[in-house]
Amino acid sequence: MIGIEANGRTVEAKAGETILSVLRREGIHVPTLCHMEGLEPSGACRLCVVELEGSANLVPACSFPVSEGMKVRTGTPKVLEARKTIVELLLSNHPDDCLYCSRSGNCDLQKLAGDLGVRQRHYREPRPSRELDVSSPSIIRDPAKCILCGRCVRVCEEVQAVSAIDFTGRGSRAMVTPAFNSGLNMSSCINCGQCVVVCPTGALAERSSVQEVMDALSDPDLTVIVQHAPAVSVSLAEEAGLKPATDVDGKMVAALRRIGFDRVFDTSFTADLTIMEEGSELVERVNNGGVLPMLTSCSPGWIKFVETFYPEFIPNVSTCKSPQQMLGALVKSFFAEREQLDPKKIVSVSIMPCTAKKFECSRPEMANDYVPDVDYVLTTRELGQLLRMFGLDLASLEPEAADSPFGERSSAGKIFGASGGVMEAAVRSAHYLLTGEELQNLKIQPLRGMAGVKELRANVGGVEIGACVVSGLGNARNLLDQIKVGRDDLHFIEVMTCPGGCVGGGGQPIGTERDAVKSRMETLYRIDREEQLRVSHKNPWVLRLYEEFLGKPLSHKSHKLLHTTYDKRHVPL
Repeated sequence: MIGIEANGRTVEAKAGETILSVLRREGIHVPTLCHMEGLEPSGACRLCVVELEGSANLVPACSFPVSEGMKVRTGTPKVLEARKTIVELLLSNHPDDCLYCSRSGNCDLQKLAGDLGVRQRHYREPRPSRELDVSSPSIIRDPAKCILCGRCVRVCEEVQAVSAIDFTGRGSRAMVTPAFNSGLNMSSCINCGQCVVVCPTGALAERSSVQEVMDALSDPDLTVIVQHAPAVSVSLAEEAGLKPATDVDGKMVAALRRIGFDRVFDTSFTADLTIMEEGSELVERVNNGGVLPMLTSCSPGWIKFVETFYPEFIPNVSTCKSPQQMLGALVKSFFAEREQLDPKKIVSVSIMPCTAKKFECSRPEMANDYVPDVDYVLTTRELGQLLRMFGLDLASLEPEAADSPFGERSSAGKIFGASGGVMEAAVRSAHYLLTGEELQNLKIQPLRGMAGVKELRANVGGVEIGACVVSGLGNARNLLDQIKVGRDDLHFIEVMTCPGGCVGGGGQPIGTERDAVKSRMETLYRIDREEQLRVSHKNPWVLRLYEEFLGKPLSHKSHKLLHTTYDKRHVPL
């Protein structure tokens, strides 16, 4: 440890760490735009400049290492004037449409302008004419609002290993775009939305389906059904101004009914169903020499990643649809049949922590006789918008239970929202399917936590099972490359597109820190710990569904409704 002086106060620092990390640990706020926690600093925006005693130049706190006896000043006139000038220059050709921007009130650039007292335009530059990119089913790209911070480029390349966008041009012509300035639909984009989460302005946003859902709700001839994903109930609180990571499941159900949805179902129900189908598929592959390792198929960004970059692994991917699509298929078959409804008169809406789910529901494979399993997907952020539009205060609502038959779940289905949750739920049920006995300790600690790669070795009924959990597609790429060169000790691999799993999805509240994602994960595990029904294969409504409609796992009917196929995807550019 070494000693430095920060704003006249002596503080301790680790040799080699940056000025920014020391200042933040000491509670001294330094603004940034390009900085991303966990990635190497780029020092591109220069907004974090500080003054060092004895130095004529300001230095970027995010990339400048501390040294013994260093004296740092963060609020001198020279520093404040430099930061203010940077913001004024960024605003010089920025659109003046804050009232209409999706990020109004939650925009880093807007907040910086307010904090630094930028209240008039000192610099005026010609505003480039750049068209909206509306080609993607999930993400809207507005190049005119891009401030070239590079965060989207870095998360796409360094975290997700997709590299769908990058810097092009020089000087005033520089911009962030897919190759050849094409649309996102012509790129390798996997629709994960991590770029949206890190974007400091409205340059990237999800494609909103709020108006379409509102139109459906106002049509008396339609039955509008909504399902909500496991991770939404532990992240919606932040959108509603409540304590982060609070589980608002019952309050959310009550709010959805007041908005006007005819039925409210829990996607965790079909998470249990997924375990029954996926677990049976794994057992069949293990016992009958099927293609191994089997890869999970719940995360649509991951599926598109495999189709695009690793098509040779498509036979390894489970044929199961995601829980969202399974529930949509059941709503328009089993539920429609029991309620004597025309599937074409049912509008199926899902609320997801994920922008890639918007892409998933539009896939042609996810429809039966041209009737889509799911019609519209809303993100957690869009649900927050709906709550505000209808003037609903979650804190004042009394909790209500979801509707039957798709409202009853086990806590195994609930933990799907966390990286490792699918694997843990699968191991609990696979143990029973292979041995006929329940797993004694349902908490499988090696599969829990925020690590990007987690592994498990287990002896199940005399069969040695190797399992691995990865989140973030950069980690998935590394693992697939290991398998390509000969690694053969794994039978089952869970992959979540987003770091931390669905709790850190691209449709979650903007501005989420790693600790918030961890808190959401811990809340899901607390729910699991406190509930009685903790295994998917004992969910009574799932068992009734098989008895009355599907027959058994992997039956002809379940294959028709709950399973699908994937194909190699060609990227034109």
